[in-house]
Amino acid sequence: MDYVSTRGGAPPLDFAGVTLAGLAADGGLYVPREWPRFSEVEIASLTGLPYAQLAQRVMQPFVGDSLTPERLLALCETAYGRFAHAAVTPLRQLDERHWLLELFHGPTLAFKDIALQLLGLLFEEFLSRTGANLTIVGATSGDTGSAAIDAVAGREGVTIFMLHPNGRVSDVQRRQMTTVRATNVHNIAVEGADFDACQAMVKRIFADPALTDRFAIGAVNSINWARLMAQVVYYFAAALQLGAPHRKVAFSVPTGNFGDVFAGYVAAQMGLPVERLVVATNVNDILHRALATGDYSAHGVEPTIAPSMDIQVSSNFERLLFDRGGRDGAALAAQMAGFESTRAMQLTNAQRQGAAALFRSSRADAGGMSEAMRWASEAAGEVIDPHTACGLHAARAQDDLDPAVPVVTLATAHPAKFPDAVERATGQRPPLPTRVGGLFEREERCVELPADYAAVAAYVAEHAIPRG
Repeated sequence: MDYVSTRGGAPPLDFAGVTLAGLAADGGLYVPREWPRFSEVEIASLTGLPYAQLAQRVMQPFVGDSLTPERLLALCETAYGRFAHAAVTPLRQLDERHWLLELFHGPTLAFKDIALQLLGLLFEEFLSRTGANLTIVGATSGDTGSAAIDAVAGREGVTIFMLHPNGRVSDVQRRQMTTVRATNVHNIAVEGADFDACQAMVKRIFADPALTDRFAIGAVNSINWARLMAQVVYYFAAALQLGAPHRKVAFSVPTGNFGDVFAGYVAAQMGLPVERLVVATNVNDILHRALATGDYSAHGVEPTIAPSMDIQVSSNFERLLFDRGGRDGAALAAQMAGFESTRAMQLTNAQRQGAAALFRSSRADAGGMSEAMRWASEAAGEVIDPHTACGLHAARAQDDLDPAVPVVTLATAHPAKFPDAVERATGQRPPLPTRVGGLFEREERCVELPADYAAVAAYVAEHAIPRG
């Protein structure tokens, strides 16, 4: 298996190469040259496997010769051995049609753990083969930062710099990053910035020779293919429990950067019977507008009670535009260059029609999120967070879907990460699980920097370790 850039100008890499590289040298994102495909018989043979074994079977075609099946299984068993639920991603039934896929049983209480616990091990595995050092630079709107830091804290050969918009993440999200004491962890709170501004600085670092000539820069955001690959697994896990491959399943996905829902698209390309993927946004609705009307134009980011989705530029959407638009790297490079200069573009007919075959979209305002949280609590006895509420709001709006098709909403974060919003909507204040107890008693460690690329780049250069 080798990987090509969505913009057509970077050399192909194998799985180990794309894991360590993150972003392609031409500014594009790596995707497999072709999608592996499972037959119905092969999918049926996955039924009932423990999660780590399922993960190895689903991911092995993407890994190729970079890891033996035995080594990949061992890494999966290590990664998912830290989860608080034996099923890793358990399903819960809400009513006769709607289900929740709980993705928050990892160490930082968010779906990002499922991919990042494995990604941290992959970094260590591949770096150990060469003795090189890796400088990870990432941006977070809340959950990626804490999950990535937990996954790589103290790991040999890795230093991580995580940018977050100062004052725009929840207290729990911030403390899960800033209370980690490992010496290879650097938290940067960017003053006067939103997530998109932080992400833009990260992408600029990847293209800055002053840094890339000295340091091996890697990514933990979902621009990193390995992270997205690991998220494909739980679509298989849920669909198999609900009758796949002999029954179709729909998924509703709270979406900011498009990585989580693109993993569902990958599962469908592999042969999983996905009837529909619903892209659920909050009022920062660039993806809803793009899928509904073809208008991919960035507006100002509006802070909401679902801060991890307060994003206007969805990096992973580029992967879908590439795949559905004919896999023409040069054409997409020109299209993205126009967007990066004007922050607006129209999808082509091929991109719109290709996406419409599988995707629908929905937008939830504050009232819609609160109503979904109340419904889950009162009708099903489930307490959900605001991001999951966006997904449930969208799931319950799919009136044209065949009633025989179950709808799975991805529950992306533990409600205790957003206790104020949950309490306002439901009257219940969810407690933090005991496994993260003491979070508010620990000392924080973080540097505040202005929203100035030179300042951030200088800080990274001062504290990073040369590639070796």
